[in-house]
Amino acid sequence: MREEKPSPIWLRLYALTVYLFLYTPILVLVLFSFNSSRRNSSWEGFTTSWYISLWHNESLMRALLNSLKVACLATFLSTVLGTMAALALSRHQFRGREAAGALAYLPMMVPEIVMGIALLTFFIKMGIQLSIATVILAHVAFSVGYVTVTVRTRLAGMKGNLEEAAADLGATPWQAFWLVTFPRILPGIMSGALLAFTLSFDDFVITFFTAGIGATTLPLAIYSMLKFGVTPEVNAISTIMLGFTICLLALWSRLESDPKSLGR
Repeated sequence: MREEKPSPIWLRLYALTVYLFLYTPILVLVLFSFNSSRRNSSWEGFTTSWYISLWHNESLMRALLNSLKVACLATFLSTVLGTMAALALSRHQFRGREAAGALAYLPMMVPEIVMGIALLTFFIKMGIQLSIATVILAHVAFSVGYVTVTVRTRLAGMKGNLEEAAADLGATPWQAFWLVTFPRILPGIMSGALLAFTLSFDDFVITFFTAGIGATTLPLAIYSMLKFGVTPEVNAISTIMLGFTICLLALWSRLESDPKSLGR
């Protein structure tokens, strides 16, 4: 078996430089969330007091609850709709199937600012008042495509012979889905749901255009605080969001690489 040659030293140094450029600002943010000074210009000492005072900040906690509410509802709706769309595109033949499959990729390709303006225009033309409900609908609009593509990829690796065998043994289409299809596509559904939750929880641009009064999410609250200068509380809540997002993405990556972790 042919042995692979190690990468040239310049290529490894280049990769290291790129990663440092990308992640050094994030590491600085995490570091200064433990700075005892309210100013981010210099390091004066280690403290965790900003994480404690963060929980007493009513505006940030209200924004965090809004973000969780929006992310949970948007994830549930986009997961259900995306799974149904993936099943229809993978298991059924109908006119316009290819066009419908291509449209699933559209929310992932359109720039967020374009989608935000389009959704804002749609809500205004339909006479829908901006609120937390419009934020949820907007998040469903751009998340459902990710779920559809993820579940459809999982279905593409499955043959329909097991479903046909279940039907031959007397199972109804509903029983064949729950007993045969659903357990096998569950890792794909969970991966799509985790990805949708992460995108919804972190979204700023689309939320900025579709949020109404009382619908301030955590990214919007942080942005409004940045106008008056970055405080250690902003660094603290950003660090918490970063850690939470990394955990979700790590779980999503685990499900993608090892689908058997949820069953066969």
